[in-house]
Amino acid sequence: MVKPRYPLMFMLLVVSIMVIYYWSRPLQPEQANYYPAGRDINPFTLVDEDGKPFTEANLHGHWTFLFLGYTYCPDICPTTLADLRAVYPELKQIAPRSQVVFVSADPKRDDSARLKGYVDFFQPEFKAVTAQHDHLFPFVRNLGLVYSIVEHDSKDYLIDHSASIVLISPAGKLVAVFRPQAQEGQVPHVSMATMVSDFTRIVRLAGE
Repeated sequence: MVKPRYPLMFMLLVVSIMVIYYWSRPLQPEQANYYPAGRDINPFTLVDEDGKPFTEANLHGHWTFLFLGYTYCPDICPTTLADLRAVYPELKQIAPRSQVVFVSADPKRDDSARLKGYVDFFQPEFKAVTAQHDHLFPFVRNLGLVYSIVEHDSKDYLIDHSASIVLISPAGKLVAVFRPQAQEGQVPHVSMATMVSDFTRIVRLAGE
């Protein structure tokens, strides 16, 4: 008696569909701390390099790479901004409305004119913002970043700050944090190759 082949054919069909689905779905980010649903960002008001208000409205419609630092920073900030400049064309190719925002944790010394000159040196399209600490610190903390001023009484004071890069979606939600790699004897920095790869995956997961 010949057994019906339909159950076997059905099983093969199901397996084929599962394989196709697995290989066609977007890959998850490899190293970024990724939040698929996004995390809300509280309303805020900062001031940009042109002296204009910078609020949550300036995030909407953009993929925003946000980095915290200050213009007198001796190592992490210029290194990271130079790295971002190098991959900026790739970021724009992945998502044309990508933007880079440098947030200064040093409103006392980093006025709008200084911020503008600083980011223009790296890439004129980069944005730079700051605010007094009572506005700035809650915003930074909301993003999971931190900073603290060392030696307040010195005019050449330094600022300890996070070296991570935060990614904010066009909906204005925090969707990923790219953390720096720490190697002995080297300035902590985010791997740009990994960030670009993860950004590609995040954009695909968002359906763009």
